[in-house]
Amino acid sequence: MSLAFLVTSLIVIVSPGTGVLYTLAAGLSRGSRASIAAAFGCTLGIVPHIAAAMLGLAAVLHTSALAFAALKWLGVIYLLYMAWQALRERGALKVGGRLDARSTARVVITGILINILNPKLSIFFLAFLPQFIAAGEGRPMLRMLELSAAFMAMTFMVFVVYGLFAAAVRDRIVTRPRVMSWLRRAFAGGFAALGARLALAER
Repeated sequence: MSLAFLVTSLIVIVSPGTGVLYTLAAGLSRGSRASIAAAFGCTLGIVPHIAAAMLGLAAVLHTSALAFAALKWLGVIYLLYMAWQALRERGALKVGGRLDARSTARVVITGILINILNPKLSIFFLAFLPQFIAAGEGRPMLRMLELSAAFMAMTFMVFVVYGLFAAAVRDRIVTRPRVMSWLRRAFAGGFAALGARLALAER
């Protein structure tokens, strides 16, 4: 595993995006268990994009305006829905106590959907991973799997750190209704902004 790959991956992963925002929101609203579930869901949501890149489906998204637009607008709608949920304090971002199995599953599924409905991720992996595979590599697909696994492991670990930090300061925040109100608006605005950015994205 090259140092260049690890450093580049880390920069990409720690950059604020939908997954980071969702994991932070889950940690603040539901605690450490929810933040880990959110990190796990966001990491699982990467799998279809990596598979698409390996199978060449990402090239279809890159060349087909219709396929790209369909997935993109589903993602935009879902992010706007997340913004609405944050404002209304519902769904996976509802402030609550201990999670049961059903609530944990909902947090994980939401994390998966957040990443699946972003066509830019497939194109990112199509362009990103091959850069770190040598021209004379005997088993390029296996190498791509190794790089993908490393990227996912780093994603999970970084997101868990983000989420546990949010959970650690949770008790100081949820007891202050005014602060929570502003945080809900901030997260709603963040999801809406990410939705707008995705809406403007081009292949």
